[in-house]
Amino acid sequence: MSNPSSNPSIKDIAARANVSTATVSYVLNGTRNVRPKTRERVLAVIEELNYKPNDIAKSLKRRRTDTIGVIAEDVTVFNTPEIIDGINDYGDRHDLHILLTNLRLDKRIGRDFEHTDKYRKYAASAVSELLSKQVDGMIYIGVHPRDLTGLIDSEGKPIVYTYAYTQNDMAIQYNDEQASYEAMSYLVARGHRRIAIISGLMDSIPSRLRLNGYYKAVTEFELPFDPVLIKMGDWERESGYRLTRELLSLPAPPTAILAMNDVMAVGVLQAANEAGVNIPADLSVIGFDNREFSDYLSPRITTMDLPLHEMGYRAMETLHEVINGKQAWRPEMPVCRLIERDSVAPPKGGKP
Repeated sequence: MSNPSSNPSIKDIAARANVSTATVSYVLNGTRNVRPKTRERVLAVIEELNYKPNDIAKSLKRRRTDTIGVIAEDVTVFNTPEIIDGINDYGDRHDLHILLTNLRLDKRIGRDFEHTDKYRKYAASAVSELLSKQVDGMIYIGVHPRDLTGLIDSEGKPIVYTYAYTQNDMAIQYNDEQASYEAMSYLVARGHRRIAIISGLMDSIPSRLRLNGYYKAVTEFELPFDPVLIKMGDWERESGYRLTRELLSLPAPPTAILAMNDVMAVGVLQAANEAGVNIPADLSVIGFDNREFSDYLSPRITTMDLPLHEMGYRAMETLHEVINGKQAWRPEMPVCRLIERDSVAPPKGGKP
């Protein structure tokens, strides 16, 4: 009897069954017809020796492991779990394996993302580890959308970025401009014309694209263009609070505010509450991101939902197709959708 702790080789099976190694291979892979008696003898030896095929060796022989490396900048950030679920969804449907690496950047460096030298080593280490495990390609998930050109070297392996951009590689990103334009269109349809916007940081690509959507709506719907209605926040609650106080103190305050994320929308609600301004009767509010808490605020916040699951699914689909030579890279921009809740109403004196 063989040692159960060791995995026998094809040579061991061939010797025990008194056949060639080629015959054993034919039986294992079903590549050629083998006489029934010979096949039965080989299968009996395989069972007796408890032989387990070496999947890694087989995959290396065909130069494919059907394994995708996923690098998440931080799995605790709100966008990442749903993107990973989309990646897994496609992987499950196409028998692909996932190796996940978490850089933990939110814990390690906080929000200091502009200094890439602070986290380049973590990304490089993750890539090196995944390459050593023979992944067929990689997906990189950002903490927030920004240009990561030059951050890592994938050493020729195809890589797709999502919730992030690069100038040289494939990227799947949602359509920010479409989203803010749709939010503005919704407010206009409810009768609003004096609409303020609280943006994120201006060195942010999403901020610039969402402002483009705002300007597009202002132009298309011939809304009054008033620079005092455009406020620059920093994605945090305090800036939403402070800037809403400024907007409400204007001689002609806005009837609606579009906040570029739900966190700043919380600040909008707090400032309005302190000022005795009722939402939505006196002021309508739309947020962005559809964070879980936005459905539990009072009032429940109307917001733009990000297509995170679809982004993960499409990132995996794109990578898989490129690996298999099925298509060249084509830009993908999944669209956001409006989630109607309770924070928008027609302006006083306006038409529904």
